[in-house]
Amino acid sequence: MFNNQYKLIGQAPIEQKGFLVWFTGLSGSGKTTIANNLEKVLKNHNFITCRLDGDVLRQSLNKDLGFTKKDREENIRRVKEVSKILVDTNVITLASFISPYERDRQLVQEYMNGQFAEVYVNCPLLICEKRKSDIYMKARQGIIKEFTGISSPYEEPKNPDLIIKSDEENITQSVDRVIKYLIGKKVIF
Repeated sequence: MFNNQYKLIGQAPIEQKGFLVWFTGLSGSGKTTIANNLEKVLKNHNFITCRLDGDVLRQSLNKDLGFTKKDREENIRRVKEVSKILVDTNVITLASFISPYERDRQLVQEYMNGQFAEVYVNCPLLICEKRKSDIYMKARQGIIKEFTGISSPYEEPKNPDLIIKSDEENITQSVDRVIKYLIGKKVIF
């Protein structure tokens, strides 16, 4: 039985819908930065969110995986399953993953039954290299093997729901575009 000893701060939105926003793009394109800022805006408006980040999950849930094609596919498969659990419990889930293969992203989209948006954070490789010069330098020197965009392919999305050109838009503009998309889809209101 529930008693009233707890005081709640704020109030969650009525009938929040679960939804997965999948940010894809090269390392250094701005996926995580945009997702972080979007999460802050949503939380400030009392939406329940969860942010899944490729770098973070590679240190925990997916730490047993490398960067072969098979391991990359398994990485995305696991994230797909976690995302589905979150979306099914009405959490707005923000996933930031390079996810270099079109087929893997398509499988995630199909699995989410319409509760999915693919956001392609499109940024020229040269700009990404400037933003993350240390890691790209190691990739170009062969120290880091199978690095997406250098020694491993990145298949650009064929039909993303939204394209953000992070070299042309600032963070606020990028977040505003995602918010407008979510409002248009009636995920947030």
